[in-house]
Amino acid sequence: MAEEQSGSKVNQKLNVLRAGVLGANDGIVSTAGIVLGVAGATTNSMTILISGLAGLLAGAFSMGGGEYVSVSTQKDTEKAMVDIEKAELRDDYNGEIKELAQIYTDQGLSPELSRRVAIDLMNKDALAAHSAAELGIRPGEYVSPWHAAFSSMFSFTVGAILPFLTIVLLPTPVRIQFTVLAVLAALALTGYVSAHLGEAPKGRAVLRNVVVGGLTMLVTYCVGTLF
Repeated sequence: MAEEQSGSKVNQKLNVLRAGVLGANDGIVSTAGIVLGVAGATTNSMTILISGLAGLLAGAFSMGGGEYVSVSTQKDTEKAMVDIEKAELRDDYNGEIKELAQIYTDQGLSPELSRRVAIDLMNKDALAAHSAAELGIRPGEYVSPWHAAFSSMFSFTVGAILPFLTIVLLPTPVRIQFTVLAVLAALALTGYVSAHLGEAPKGRAVLRNVVVGGLTMLVTYCVGTLF
């Protein structure tokens, strides 16, 4: 059980880190698309700055708000499921022992050992034992919607800063070219890191990230040049 809990915590940390990398990736792509689209339409630095800043803030708040709503819904659902377990334990304790024992039997333990384990765990904390085995939830250990929202906002902003500062600070003759290069390099890095964390093929992830980001910048720049 201790090893499972340790492994679960490690997986949770990796998922948080991977979500942060993906949030930064979104910030890079969406902000780069906005500033390059505007740069295709005008060379006015103030216009590009304002549009980039507006896109950065809108994207960050949108990501944060979406994450808050999503995690709040997940948290409410998990609480409701735990409440159902609590009611079932109150109304049919012996039946819940059989149910928990059957879970362990299905996982490979003998029926006799499964029953002993179920009784022992339920004597210590029946609700925690059932919630963990049936739902994969630890009562009271719910993800914070505010933490998720601020983490999402932060990761998006970190990613968005790169194309924003690059196109705003560089001289007009070279800012588009260098912004594209900087963005592609950053996307290659986020693709590599996300693949590494997910133990997926790195070359494919990098190529996919770079191609999608490159197409996004190309399309928005071409649209900007039409106006």
